[in-house]
Amino acid sequence: MSGNSAYHWPGVLSSALDAVGCTPLIRLDRIAKEEGLECNLLGKCEFFSVGGSVKDRIAKRMVEEAEKTGRLVPGKSVVIEPTSGNTGIGLALCCAIKGYKCIITLPAKMSLEKEVMLRALGAIIVRTPWDSPESHIGVAQTLQRSIPGGVILDQYSNPHNPLAHYHSTYAEIKYSLESSSLPSKTIDMLVAGAGTGGTITGIARAIRDNEQLSPAAAAAAATTSDPQGGQRKRAKIIAVDPEGSILGGGHVGNYEVEGIGYDFFPEVLDPSPTLIDEWLKINDKDSFAMVKRIIRTEALFVGGSSGSALSATLRYLHSPAGASIAKDPTANVVVILPDGVRNYMSKPWFLEQADEPATADMRDTIRNIIGRELNEPGAKAESREVEAENKLPAVAEVTEGKQAGHGHDGIPHFLEEAMRELSFTGEMTEERLPQGWTNPVAMGV
Repeated sequence: MSGNSAYHWPGVLSSALDAVGCTPLIRLDRIAKEEGLECNLLGKCEFFSVGGSVKDRIAKRMVEEAEKTGRLVPGKSVVIEPTSGNTGIGLALCCAIKGYKCIITLPAKMSLEKEVMLRALGAIIVRTPWDSPESHIGVAQTLQRSIPGGVILDQYSNPHNPLAHYHSTYAEIKYSLESSSLPSKTIDMLVAGAGTGGTITGIARAIRDNEQLSPAAAAAAATTSDPQGGQRKRAKIIAVDPEGSILGGGHVGNYEVEGIGYDFFPEVLDPSPTLIDEWLKINDKDSFAMVKRIIRTEALFVGGSSGSALSATLRYLHSPAGASIAKDPTANVVVILPDGVRNYMSKPWFLEQADEPATADMRDTIRNIIGRELNEPGAKAESREVEAENKLPAVAEVTEGKQAGHGHDGIPHFLEEAMRELSFTGEMTEERLPQGWTNPVAMGV
């Protein structure tokens, strides 16, 4: 692979930790076309990272920085972390390689797949309720006070959470744009979900700092007109929050999407208007429908919060506020797709897959050819066997050689037909034969 090795995997990697990040920025042209968008719709696909999510970045940085300061001591420290799962997977991955014991406190609503992955990496899992003193955060704090060497790196307050995105995620996006054939190399709009807030805070700070510190970028922004005659002086940054979370306003409620939203304000989240231009609330239904659409249309195996992010993006681009960006063929809209569907494949919202209307004719053709429903492999054989067995009791009424309609060697025609339908090609046990009849194979049937 050519290019700057800081943003691509160079040569042979020393461990899985070297495969954290370095994720691709992929055009979502099919969805953009369906939506009538002229801008460049781009997905930052974080599920390509070694642990499967954007949280690999913060896990690696938090562990390495804690080692530098002596907070984590190999052979002594025990990593304890309250998490929705993805940060836990990233930390468990680091601990597996570096030799730390790892304890993850995980809310009950989080997927079984996340728990399985954590256990596979050697972590100890403690399931917790979501909204009580026994929450994942409360339990982690209790364990930390009681376990010798226990350390909570605390993604909710650790400054290296947003710094991981400031220094790596933004830099990768910038490099991808600058090394592309796109007409513009700048980020015109960024959309990201907010959980701890580290992702959007870190990337947004990097964007704002670049806007202020780069004379070239400032000059370009000052002279770039949008199609409606205005000046596009700064990137539009949109934070996405599920309905039921309070980060973007509203009241605490229930929601199924994982990894974004909270009932408290994490310390690392910077919601200031100078950083984040707008918050958009998204419901579960729209999020999960968009996940399935992304998978089917773009063949990208994204998770639930990715559906939230893209759903919010399209809503904004179709609004009057987003129209100028949507109609600009030079505008780059970057959407953070935080994780993959690997973690949610047993969830009811994912298992409920509707048949694609465009394939209805082909499915009807296949159904007619095989004579049964596509998802019922034994249906045709079972119906034949039932039909044949329903005919067998009549044999009891047949006396040996005395009924009309006998075929080969005195076997009634209907029994010959039944045996043909059952496709007897091997030995038939005496227990299955009517009284008075011998093995039909031996009789030459």
